[in-house]
This record gives sequence, structure tokens and C-alpha cells, in this order.
Amino acid sequence: MTTRAHPFRRQATVAALKETIVFWLLRAFTYVILGFGAIIFSIIIYKGSPAVFGSIRFDGAFPFIHNDFLFTKPQTLHIFRYKGELKQMSAAQYYAFTGEGTPETAPAAATPEQPLAPAVHATTEVVTPSPARATNAASALLAPATPTPPAETPAPSAAQPKIDPNDITEHETYSYAAGGIWPQIVGTVLLVIGSMTIALILGIFSAVYLSEYSKQGPLISAIRLAIVNLAGVPSIVFGLFGVGIFVIGMGWNISLLAGWFTLAFMVLPVIITASEESLRAVPRGFREGSLALGATKWQTIFSNVLPYALPGILTSSVLGIARVAGETAPILFTAAYATSDKLPWELSITPNRMHSGFLGYVEYPFLWIHDFALHGVSALPYHIYVVSSKIPQNEYTERVQYGTAFVFLAVVMAIALSSVLLRIRLRNRLKW
Repeated sequence: MTTRAHPFRRQATVAALKETIVFWLLRAFTYVILGFGAIIFSIIIYKGSPAVFGSIRFDGAFPFIHNDFLFTKPQTLHIFRYKGELKQMSAAQYYAFTGEGTPETAPAAATPEQPLAPAVHATTEVVTPSPARATNAASALLAPATPTPPAETPAPSAAQPKIDPNDITEHETYSYAAGGIWPQIVGTVLLVIGSMTIALILGIFSAVYLSEYSKQGPLISAIRLAIVNLAGVPSIVFGLFGVGIFVIGMGWNISLLAGWFTLAFMVLPVIITASEESLRAVPRGFREGSLALGATKWQTIFSNVLPYALPGILTSSVLGIARVAGETAPILFTAAYATSDKLPWELSITPNRMHSGFLGYVEYPFLWIHDFALHGVSALPYHIYVVSSKIPQNEYTERVQYGTAFVFLAVVMAIALSSVLLRIRLRNRLKW
């Protein structure tokens, strides 16, 4: 008895063989790309996590996280031998150990033109003004302090011993190899939040106009083509654009404000395109039903279209966050200082910039916001660039490089995850 072939069985033809080969090639390319990404992330996690977590002990001892690396400012690492014992200290610890004060008060290096003079620490006291000496709070603040004779030098304490400099040998310093990256973390978060806020506002308004109000024609087609082309412009071009328009043209200098607008304009094409597609995906019936009930066009868009398009708009924001946080050139040109260790809120408004009385209290918040927005910051990608290319490489800076990259990935993932969770929540609330 002969067995008949199954009529629906796939026949072994040349076309089927080609399709199988294409399938396996595409699958191989996909897994190769994923494999390279996994290798890169594994190297960063393997070499960067010890800078953050260290060696975890399983005896219940805390902390497991190196708080110094996450919550302090970058410092110079001092490596030396003291009476034959090898020591590693940050700049603050070194100056406290040697009794030379802090890095800010330590004497500068001598130059051939101007020899190093002995440091003189003058002691001042604050003079409390009386009504006869000052007529208002501003004159009291501006009153000069009266110097007092220097007090007797106290004996070195245990916390700040006065040691013999001859006991220190083989002294070497390594820039950015001690301390932490707290200013860089704060600067990255501020740049991402500020630029994405500006980009989302401008991008959504532009997408609403292109999708809902504009009449299709050559001009609108040219605008859409320009937006698509802008999405492929290199980031360094946007950095030079930010320098010309915001840093020099607007007079904002290197500041948060210049960085916010430069990064916002860099990611704006992606957000406009994705937002317009999300708005078009909302069914026409939602608009027609609202207009039939007497709502205006803006009321229809605001109440019946935008809420259902928000999940798609937030998807574009996730892509924008990754690009904004990872670009170095725009931050380098418009927002970042390599040696900036002052946080934007660590501001001191000088009294001569304020009026006295009630007007001064009203004026102070505006001055603070002005100085905050025009304050330069540092950022994690720029810090990686500086530590990797602008200072001599050694085993100590390698720890900072990979540790900064590890924290950078964690910060970007945290911000993007919050956007993804918000998108999921909106999708669950609004179903159509």
C-alpha cells in the first residue's frame, strides 16, 4: 500500500531553501548585535560596579554602597609613603593629614616669576551693626569686618597632625582619581529633565499644528522633510549651533539654560515626528463626535485626542532621554565645566545686588532663579570624556571611568523606566 504525500506539507524547493537561508541570516545578525551589546554592558558592569558597590560581605554588615563615590565631589588622589607605609588619600584627607588646611586654603605652587610666599591666615570677626552705625539691613551686610590680631597657633590635634614633610616620600598625585561624581550626577539629571520638558512642550505643540491645523501643501511637506533631515544631523553641529545662538548670541554663556535649549532642539525632530504619528493614530470618530456635541476644535484636541496620543508621545520621550543624556558635544560646548564642583543651588546672592526692605525679599527668588539657570554644571558623559582623554591614564583613573559609566547607565535607565511606567499606566487607563 502506497503512502500519499500530505498535500499541505511544505515542498523542498529552491525558493523555500532561499527563504530558510534569509531567515537564519537575519536571525544571526540580530543575535550578533545583541551579543556585542551584552559584552559591552557586561564589561561596564564588571569593571564599574566595584566603584559603587565594592566587595559585598555576607555577614550582614552595611553599607554595601560606596557613598563617597556617589555623594562627594571629584578630588585629586594623593599616593605617598609616610615613614615607609604606603598611603592613599583624597585631597581633603591629605591636607587634613599634613595640617596644611583644605585644598582651597592650601598654598599654590611656586612659579619662577612669583616665588611662593608663606601663607598668612587672617582672623576676622563679624561686627554687629547698631542703629547708629547702619540704617538698614543692606548697609549692615556691607559693613566691613574689623580684623583682629592673629591668635596663637594651636597645637596640632589628632585629626590634623603637623607632620614632618621629610617623612613623606614617593609622593604622586592623580587628577580625578579620588572623591566621587555627585556634581556630575546632579548635572546630568538637571540637563535631562530641563531639556526634555522644553522639547516635549515645543514638540507637542508643533505636532498638534502639523496634524490638526495645517493644510497639506508644498510648504507643510517641506517642513516635514526638514524635520526628518534634522533628526540625522550630528550632535556636534547642534553643539556649534548652541554656541552661536545661546552662548554668544543670547549672552547666556556656559550655563544650564544654554544646555537645556541646545539639547531640546537636538531631540525636537524625533519628538515632533513621533507625536504627529501618535496624534494621527487616534480615530477620526473621536474628533467628529466631540465636534458634533458643540466642542471647539481646541477643546476636542485637548480632551479627546491628546490623552489617547500621550502613550505614543512618551515612547518618543524615552528615545529622547537616551540621546539627550548620552551626547557629549552639545554639553561640552554649552553647559559643562570640567572643574565645576559647585552645584546650582549652592549660590550666594551678594547684598549689593538686592534692594533693602520688602523689595529685597521679593527680588531674592528672581535673582536665585536667574543665577540657577545661568550656572554651569558638569555631566556624566562629559566627565567620562575628560577622565578618559584629557588626563594621564592609570589604574586609578580606570576605576573612575568604568564607575562613572556604570552610574551613567543606571541614571539613564532610571529616568527612562519612569517614563515607560507612566506610559503603561496611561495605556491601562485609556483604552479604545
